Amino acid sequence: MSDTRAPLTKVAVLIPTYNERENVPLIVGRVRATTPEVDVVILDDASPDGTGEVADALAAKDPQVHVVHREGKAGLGAAYLHGFAWARERGYDAVVEMDADGSHRPEHLPAMLAAAGTADVVIGSRWIKGGEVVNWPAIRKAISVGGNVYTKAMLGMPVNDATGGYRVYRMTALDAMGLGDVASQGYCFQIDLTRRALRAGLKVVEVPISFVEREIGDSKMSGDIVQEALKRITLWGLAYRGGQVRAAVARRRKAQWHSL
Repeated sequence: MSDTRAPLTKVAVLIPTYNERENVPLIVGRVRATTPEVDVVILDDASPDGTGEVADALAAKDPQVHVVHREGKAGLGAAYLHGFAWARERGYDAVVEMDADGSHRPEHLPAMLAAAGTADVVIGSRWIKGGEVVNWPAIRKAISVGGNVYTKAMLGMPVNDATGGYRVYRMTALDAMGLGDVASQGYCFQIDLTRRALRAGLKVVEVPISFVEREIGDSKMSGDIVQEALKRITLWGLAYRGGQVRAAVARRRKAQWHSL
């Protein structure tokens, strides 16, 4: 049986922003140069530095650049969910998650879109062969690697970079994942969506990327994001492992019953 999926003819690259005035023109220019067939959608959370106005100026010059002005800073997960809904209403086949700061290189996007030809979800992965991080301090690398190892162990997911935020989702995949009760934010949002995709039986593949630490502006990573992820992964993991134990007990009882 072939894994080939329907061709992607209408793709939206979703770029959440909060105080990314200097980065927005750079990342939009690189996306448009690398993949001129896709549309760019800037999801601005009412940035006080004028990011929204810069985005509007870009959109005024290019019909393939769109801006969604949100009322305030509500987190990465909320921004992407808004973007998913926006793209669905306008008939897009797929959406791409991409950071505004250049850490997700647009130059990797053609390979990721090609991988989506036989997959439902594509993750740009730092932690598989060929992937790498550039200009990261040792402590941040340790947190990311440790978090992914913990996630893989607790949730039993065959994914090496479940926290990675550079992704391609087919719209059919998002519709199958049941996103109505997603409440997680930050990197935990990415883990949650990975978990839901695998639980829905979707094909998730990883493509190696080079992740480059931002040069302009401040990182949005915080201790609260890490704590939220750790708490939710632990709760999900306990539920997952508990289900495995209950299933094993049920199988054993059934086998004992049939042996009588």
